[in-house]
Amino acid sequence: MQMYNYEENILIGTGIVRCFKTGGEDFYALKGVDIKIPRGSLTILKGRSGSGKTTLLNILGALDKATDGQVIFDGNEIGELSDSEREAMRRKDIGFVFQSVALIPIMNAYENVDFAMRLAECEGEYDERIKQCLNIVGMGERMQHMPGQMSGGEQQRVAIARAIAHRPKIIFADEPTGALDTETGLKVMHLFKKLVEQEGITIVMTTHDPNLMEMGDVVYEVEDGEIVGRYEN
Repeated sequence: MQMYNYEENILIGTGIVRCFKTGGEDFYALKGVDIKIPRGSLTILKGRSGSGKTTLLNILGALDKATDGQVIFDGNEIGELSDSEREAMRRKDIGFVFQSVALIPIMNAYENVDFAMRLAECEGEYDERIKQCLNIVGMGERMQHMPGQMSGGEQQRVAIARAIAHRPKIIFADEPTGALDTETGLKVMHLFKKLVEQEGITIVMTTHDPNLMEMGDVVYEVEDGEIVGRYEN
């Protein structure tokens, strides 16, 4: 039996396969991927559209199930969990940030973060943590603003505050800078680096932007459903 260092790596995937049925044919989006995500790191999955990076992110984040292979999160085999256990893990141990920000439009910034904390059934003082998170992302002065009153970059900052509020062990971000201009995208990346350093969170994100590669601690290059390169900065 192969031994893995779960102290060093919060997430380990081995032989991950994802096969979709399309018109009676088998399409392999992932073809036996092996991957390790170091704790307290910013790990980037790099690849063009259709490379399989989002499929891989969804499996690592327990949003989708692998056709074959194994994913171990913090020492637990995700595939062996029941649907309710997986759902509880997503609510309490994982945070998500997507390209489409998906803030609740009828709630202000404060209320959006508060709603996420209640979904995760967080313990402790909500008000203090909500304000802390909005301050961390630079939105402390705008916590009463509605999403429609914010720029795209500001909305993404609130989405990040929402993702970290319940103190998850890991955050998955799918093309979080994809809808932003270059300058705003770099600000989001610097914010991610700050969260890794100050909050001790592990972040895994996808991107097709080569300008962001040097921001990652570890970069995996995904091509045609396979890992074709791994780099450390």
